[in-house]
Amino acid sequence: MRQFFKVVDRDRTQVEWQSQWFGEFTLANVIELTSRFTINQFLHREDFANRYAQNQPIAITEMLYPLMQAYDSVVIESDVEFGGTDQMFNLLVGRELQGMMGQTPQQCFMMPILVGTDGVQKMSKSLGNYVALEEPPEEMYGKLMSLPDDLISSYYEYLTDVPDAEIVEMTRAMQSETVNPMDFKKGLAHRITTTFHDGDAANAAQSHFEQVVQRRDLPDDIPEVRLAEVSGLPVHRILVQTGLVNSNGEARRLLGQGAVELIKADGQRATAAMGDEPSLNAGDVVRAGRRRFVRVIA
Repeated sequence: MRQFFKVVDRDRTQVEWQSQWFGEFTLANVIELTSRFTINQFLHREDFANRYAQNQPIAITEMLYPLMQAYDSVVIESDVEFGGTDQMFNLLVGRELQGMMGQTPQQCFMMPILVGTDGVQKMSKSLGNYVALEEPPEEMYGKLMSLPDDLISSYYEYLTDVPDAEIVEMTRAMQSETVNPMDFKKGLAHRITTTFHDGDAANAAQSHFEQVVQRRDLPDDIPEVRLAEVSGLPVHRILVQTGLVNSNGEARRLLGQGAVELIKADGQRATAAMGDEPSLNAGDVVRAGRRRFVRVIA
């Protein structure tokens, strides 16, 4: 909810919890609700239709989900429901159920799907291609700078109030290669970071990015770990032990991508690989990805 209220005005919002109506939902209620729709109606949903045609399984619980969401609209007597374009079927079921219940059907506003920082799949925490609204400014700015160039225009359109005419001009400039897309991407990252933090934080995040990523300098404020805590550990364990990654799986992924670097106190750099057992000394720095560092101290 903290992240939700970074976008929505808390003082003008009424929060309702599904447990208020589903907490006492009985089997009789479920049967009554399911009796209002047919399997044939639900098989018209695109993903269900495709899977059915390919003889792929469709769980009964998946059929129930649109009904549960639709019943939410009935209980709160929704006038408007927002959802991604992938939720269109569910929102329309809500409209239909409201009509059956004698209510005025809600208006449905379809929002475009935001592709994640990987440039392939929709933004999702489970896929790790997301930017959280409560990210520290440097992390938020850095993640936005990792976007593929072909997402710049859509991010401006979906996430900023830049006029459409300006976005069209940006797109033309990038297509004609008369402007470096990096300039527009920096503007995008600065705008969004300012929105969720402030201008000073966005300026500091941009300076940090230019120093650490573009010039490959070390940041000024690197977290520290004592040599005794990491001495003799394999590199993937060092990454977890120091908090540079959250899991062994993430460590393996970064190592497989060649995204872990050992920077000696004298400035020499070496890419770490899975299975390495580096000999670390005080003053050495471990870098994971582009923006995460830890310095070894005695």
